[in-house]
Amino acid sequence: MTNTLKVGILGLGGIANTHVPGWKASPYTEIVAGCDVRPEVFAVWREKHGLTHFYEKPADLIADPDIDILDICSPNMFHTEQVVAALEAGKHVICEKPLAPTPAEIRKMIDARDRSGKLLMTAQHFRFHGHSRALKAEIDEGALGAVYHARAWWLRRNGLPIAPTFIYKNRSGGGPCIDIGVHVLDLTLWLLGHPKPVAVSGVARTELAHTPGAFTAWGRHLVPADMDVEDFAAAFVRFENGSTLMLETSWLLHHPDEDIKVWLYGTEGGCQWPSAEIYTTNYKTRQLVTQALKLTRDEMEPHALECVEFAQAVAEGLPSPVPPEQSLQVQTILDGIYRSQAAGKEVTIA
Repeated sequence: MTNTLKVGILGLGGIANTHVPGWKASPYTEIVAGCDVRPEVFAVWREKHGLTHFYEKPADLIADPDIDILDICSPNMFHTEQVVAALEAGKHVICEKPLAPTPAEIRKMIDARDRSGKLLMTAQHFRFHGHSRALKAEIDEGALGAVYHARAWWLRRNGLPIAPTFIYKNRSGGGPCIDIGVHVLDLTLWLLGHPKPVAVSGVARTELAHTPGAFTAWGRHLVPADMDVEDFAAAFVRFENGSTLMLETSWLLHHPDEDIKVWLYGTEGGCQWPSAEIYTTNYKTRQLVTQALKLTRDEMEPHALECVEFAQAVAEGLPSPVPPEQSLQVQTILDGIYRSQAAGKEVTIA
């Protein structure tokens, strides 16, 4: 493909700014338009990024015949409608995580993708970190043997985002489970090679957010009393191959600072992310061996790199770097947590 791919960005909030360097770095793309329901942000984007063409209505950006790639950075609950409409309009689409709040909505997107013949990708930037890729390469080469258990968590101490797009279910679809849990879950499943989940036993509760005086450390703002999503979630997941996973995520926890970890345990060794360490045992010498992978510097910030690789996939006819089928698996587990909480017992996953 020799023609420059024209990119339109839908939703000009904070996360969209992290994508811009990737679109600018790609030899295949040019950002030509932006869209936001808050026209007051247009002046900032005009000055900061040199963008001159703006829309206030998503439908108008989606209908723009010059747009080849739509970068969707809008609130979670709008993803499905916008992704499907963009695919039906003949656009390739990269959409921020979570791809959609429910598995059924992701299936709608997959159907629309299949009808359109265009690429669809979820922006799961953790996969694009250098330490993530280093561990993935070692795991795929068999460094851990058969992985039979994993642990993953993202825990915050008073790190609750109080914007309406995070704390109200009609905007977000859920709390930390969907906001930050989706990151470590997607990364863990990718490292594991996407085994098929069959059952989830989970909890999703609001334990601290409604405590009198509850606040976020980000600006010391009080947590709104009408927040209606969970502030804590945890799960035990069973996979068809017999392996298991424990997942924990919270915005508000009596826990030291912010803590993000993934652990994998196999028959030949274990590993930890993000330190990119591999742990093995030499049974002949009775030695415990810890190997820290020597990492090269990331090519660029992961939010930008995911856009570079999506543009390359579109231009060169390559597969989607993060296909929606994998996001469907992630969301099926997260949805299972909510269903398990409601049922008070383990639930099966179809």
